[in-house]
Amino acid sequence: MGTAYAIWTGIGASGGALVGMFFYNEGKDWKRIVCIALIIDAVVGLKFLA
Repeated sequence: MGTAYAIWTGIGASGGALVGMFFYNEGKDWKRIVCIALIIDAVVGLKFLA
């Protein structure tokens, strides 16, 4: 249950940030994109390892 919550929370957080960047003209600097990529990588890692 905890792994599923972490996965869906990560998807929601990164998805919300991406929607803000592409549809609401929020900042698109490289540090923000790297952090979003790290969240997505962690979600994929949890899915394959858990």
